[in-house]
Amino acid sequence: MAPKSKKPAEPAHSPHGYEFGGPLGTAGITFGLPILCYLFTFACNDNTGCPAPSLLSPKTVSIDQLKTEVGWPEDGFWGLASWEATGWTLAYYLFSALLYRLLPATEVEGTELSSGGKLKYRFNAFSSAMFTLVICLAGTVSQGAEFPLWTFIADNYVQLLSANVLIAYALATFVYVRSFSVKPGNPRHRLLAAGGCSGNLIYDFYMGRELNPRITLPIIGEIDIKEWMELRPGMLGWILLNCAFVAKQYRTFGFVSDSIVFITIVQAVYVLDGVFMEPAILTTIDIINDGFGFMLSFGDLVWVPFIYSQQTRYLSTHPVILGWLGTAAVSVILITGFSIFRLSNLQKNIFRTNPKDPRVAHISYIETKTGSRLMTSGWWGIARHINYLGDWLQSWPYALPTGFAGYTILSAGTNAEGAIKMLDGREVVQGPAKYWGMIFTYFYVVYFAILLVHRDSRDDEKCAKKYGADWEKYKSIVKYKIVPGIY
Repeated sequence: MAPKSKKPAEPAHSPHGYEFGGPLGTAGITFGLPILCYLFTFACNDNTGCPAPSLLSPKTVSIDQLKTEVGWPEDGFWGLASWEATGWTLAYYLFSALLYRLLPATEVEGTELSSGGKLKYRFNAFSSAMFTLVICLAGTVSQGAEFPLWTFIADNYVQLLSANVLIAYALATFVYVRSFSVKPGNPRHRLLAAGGCSGNLIYDFYMGRELNPRITLPIIGEIDIKEWMELRPGMLGWILLNCAFVAKQYRTFGFVSDSIVFITIVQAVYVLDGVFMEPAILTTIDIINDGFGFMLSFGDLVWVPFIYSQQTRYLSTHPVILGWLGTAAVSVILITGFSIFRLSNLQKNIFRTNPKDPRVAHISYIETKTGSRLMTSGWWGIARHINYLGDWLQSWPYALPTGFAGYTILSAGTNAEGAIKMLDGREVVQGPAKYWGMIFTYFYVVYFAILLVHRDSRDDEKCAKKYGADWEKYKSIVKYKIVPGIY
């Protein structure tokens, strides 16, 4: 038997500094983002328009009129949630957890922790997603747009949003309270995240105190909460919401537009590509650096599926026809962004795992005092986060198919010029709402740019602390952050 090695001492956390505006900023995000999701849901609706007509004349708006226009529930706030929607949402999470346990999986070790150990991860997100989608495909082939899953999502959209908001809050609360049981030197390698131990309740609740919280459930076994939530219920939920909106468009108009099909397909490819490359998540800042708190809980379970699907939700009520030329144009942007994103990440992963591989043997690098190697040529010699540029370029084809968004829904028999008629006789026109709908359909592009710039700044700060003078030398060689020649 080999002699037992002495376990490295767990380092004490050094002062980390506040991010996201500190306690005040994180409080605003924690309680403000759910409100923003509801604002998007009601302001851009399938009842009167996107935005609701009264919002275009705010000086004359009345609360009662606005409630009618946005489809506010008759029983008020209680109508925002339902036991049925919450129950089915929990059933969806349970189904995903069962697939995690029952389907074949690959077990991979994560990166070395500050305590000296490594955690094991069970990866089968791709097969789980495909299993679920095949079931949905079979149901759709059998029942078409009336497949109960699609009608339930469309009819209970607000209640499903509320269910996931509540789960996000509950999960963040659970991991926050449980994080206080973490003891230094524990054999399960439970660690606290440097950025989530400020001592301020709301800030730590948002950032996440525990680095990689895990839970063991009957039948399911052990689940790494952060990794599991990152790539399973929310990401697949994004695809399912899109599909539900495609079905809704068909039920509403009797046809499906090329724009909604294009977005649904490319976003599905984006999601499936991400879950197929599941092991790559182990080298991301989310897994290595961030604790699991409300930031990731809400982002994974609410923000991704419900905000990222705004374009198909919009198109389900206002179809846009791209034509072959329009489809080709957005496809070129998409392929360019995807190629940059995938090829740069592939090069990085190959270099990290086997720097002698012929595909990366030509790459120049700086060897830091910590033993890490920083690439200074190839994709990563163009910009320090060239993959972010590719990721952002991919966001444009999600929004561009919605055009100069905005619509108003008119009653049947109006016979407005250029109107698109629903099967029930109502008519959809752009009218004065034109351009205003872009607030909702192009929000993702703007938000994603801000997110990537913020991620870059966080990574720069982390690397400056880790590599010191070597990082400054690296920045003097690779001068641009994300966009070559500009930023």
